[in-house]
Amino acid sequence: MDRRDFLKHLGGAAAAASLLAACKKPESPEQGTTTIDGQGSMTYRTNHNTGDKVSLLGYGMMRLPVEAGGTMRENPDSPIDQEMVNQQVDYALEHGVNYFDTAPVYCQGKSEGSTGIALSRHPRDSYFIATKMSNQNPASWDKQSSMDIFENSLKELRTDYVDYLLLHSVGMPSKDKDALAVFNGRFMDNGILDWLVEQKKNGRIRNLGFSYHGDVSIFDMLLKWHDQGKYHWDFVQIELNYLDWNYADEINERNTDAVYLYNELQRRNIPSVIMEPLLGGRLATLPDYIVKRMQEREPETPAARWAFRFAGTPEGVLTVLSGMSYMEHLIENVATYSPLRPITEDENAFLMQIADEIYNLKSIPCTTCSYCMPCPYGLNIPAIFAHYNKCISEGNVPNPEHPTSTYNKARRAFLIGYDRSVPKLRQSSHCIGCNHCVPHCPQRIDIPAEMRRIDEYVEQLKRS
Repeated sequence: MDRRDFLKHLGGAAAAASLLAACKKPESPEQGTTTIDGQGSMTYRTNHNTGDKVSLLGYGMMRLPVEAGGTMRENPDSPIDQEMVNQQVDYALEHGVNYFDTAPVYCQGKSEGSTGIALSRHPRDSYFIATKMSNQNPASWDKQSSMDIFENSLKELRTDYVDYLLLHSVGMPSKDKDALAVFNGRFMDNGILDWLVEQKKNGRIRNLGFSYHGDVSIFDMLLKWHDQGKYHWDFVQIELNYLDWNYADEINERNTDAVYLYNELQRRNIPSVIMEPLLGGRLATLPDYIVKRMQEREPETPAARWAFRFAGTPEGVLTVLSGMSYMEHLIENVATYSPLRPITEDENAFLMQIADEIYNLKSIPCTTCSYCMPCPYGLNIPAIFAHYNKCISEGNVPNPEHPTSTYNKARRAFLIGYDRSVPKLRQSSHCIGCNHCVPHCPQRIDIPAEMRRIDEYVEQLKRS
């Protein structure tokens, strides 16, 4: 039995214990009491590789506000609202946030430039910049093209060096290549990984790591290289939240449970950077009955805060990324980590129960990142999944085979809401199964299969 199987064999209780071993926990407040956060200073974690004192809250610059309102997801043709980005960055820095995560491909290639404008107005030693080697397109796999990506990042970010440089989306396959072939094509055959190591020696990169998605064999291979001294990883970015802790590969067999990823990094003393603490917002918009139970424990604590506290509790976590598109999200998340109230053993058991219930809802693990878009046949994939998941959360996914007294109401809510959320020509019925979207999905969702399932369900509701 390998380490991963052993951890799963231990089950939720023993595996979750590793989450709590790192920090001394305060006593749980009495159920139903009011807990006020944000009454102190930002919590920091120290990167033992460099001595950096990094804010536990990291600012993800993936979904920046645009002038037309919302983000580029809602208004793809609108320019970034640079004034608002500046204001939010100013607030973040003023309240102790000093880690800013971007990438060449974020915001249609405009995130690095906007981030650079906002941050360059402040002293360079007051913040840490994380960006990525985003050479996913095979056209950029040659060494010169990949080198150009890095050089352009420095230019857009208005800096001479990057504090945290990641190999972007390690473990992802392509349409015609498995994950290992893609990794070798992007980083090894062209010599770009060795070139990045040279840039680190030259001081142009202070910490070198990777963000992991997909095939766990690639994750294991890179950690084996670390053990052998072939390459040294200063940090690794992983998906971690209380649902993915034990259920990531149950929800999607191509994902890997966070308990395995975190423990493998922790035993090597490699700092973890956390992405998806809210699992694409799913842990902030829970079913009403679950929210009610959370409010019974802490009336003033939003559902999202439970998730952020969970993600920030392990001592091996350097920072927790949040794509804070709106000022209210930034203010709320700053309060959560100013300072962090670590999750107690009792609270951890409570969240594991919540995870069990969410898993049993069988929702689609879509984070609405929109990497699957555009669909060549015009489907709005994220909107279709978002509507389905929203109806699950609200209890509006009726079973035609077992109708209840509220069946007609729920059926009407699902069908009318579907037509309002997704134009008919962009609905699941128009999916032809071309698989163009599949290799782009970080969650490894079998999108055509889910489209068929949703379309069959919709047709069943229409006939009933």
